[in-house]
Amino acid sequence: MKKIVVAGSLNMDLSVRVGHIPAAGETILGGDLLQSAGGKGANQAFAAAKLAKGTTVVMLGCVGRDDFGREMLRNLESAGCDISHVDKIAGPSGVALIVVSNEGENAIVVASGANFHYTPELAQRAGLVLDGADALLLQLEIPLPTVKALATAARARGVRVILDPAPVPAAGLPDEILKLADVITPNETEALALTGTAARKITPDVATSVSEQLAAKGCGAVILKLGARGCLVYQNAQSTFIPAPKVEAVDTTAAGDVFNGALAVGLSEGLALADACLFATRAAALSVTKKGAQLSAPTRQEVNAFVV
Repeated sequence: MKKIVVAGSLNMDLSVRVGHIPAAGETILGGDLLQSAGGKGANQAFAAAKLAKGTTVVMLGCVGRDDFGREMLRNLESAGCDISHVDKIAGPSGVALIVVSNEGENAIVVASGANFHYTPELAQRAGLVLDGADALLLQLEIPLPTVKALATAARARGVRVILDPAPVPAAGLPDEILKLADVITPNETEALALTGTAARKITPDVATSVSEQLAAKGCGAVILKLGARGCLVYQNAQSTFIPAPKVEAVDTTAAGDVFNGALAVGLSEGLALADACLFATRAAALSVTKKGAQLSAPTRQEVNAFVV
């Protein structure tokens, strides 16, 4: 049986819809509070599990021994994820505070909680889980040493490493971690930060330039996520642009995570990288038409029936 392993954060998302994203020092009134399971790692695992056919999705990470932790694990299990390797520790689970504008844009602050207790020592237990896996999905909401340890273990076993470099650390991301990634999937902001590019927006020329720079740092393929525009796939010095379907965005929270979960599913099923990105782009487009993080992840049937 095919297997996708996801190692990363589990956060409880507390979201409020607002007329606009508030500026520094500004207080505004918002709508009702929406509580839903999230975290970049858990979002990607949940999305992959909903989309997979005959593939086991295993979640690795940490939650607190609190109500949020128990609810997040129940939610992952409801999608078919294997949660038996998630560690439960004393203290609070991770929490994300999210504001979503009427245009569907969002701003997020994360209190990491248990996520930053997922140490390389705990991750060492993942060796047997990684055996025979088709892909390991990683993000940066857990400690960088843990990310490095897991990526190293995966590469030693011939497991494809898909790295979502989010959020980019203030000190940057060491090239030694980039070199462990078979596929890296930054969005525009992350790509600019990783390459030190001063541009405010990624034009086609800038997209190719930052992709070339990232590839030169030693990672394999680069998939530059461009939001509503689609994505740019850069592999073997060749770039391919994949446009996104036009939809009415309600909430963009976790769209990039849905993309990554779908990408892993497509690759595990033998799709070529560009075809897997097309599948992922459609899944991500569907996700922005719904509210919430994991709540917005589409099923395989919905993606298959999606008429572009």
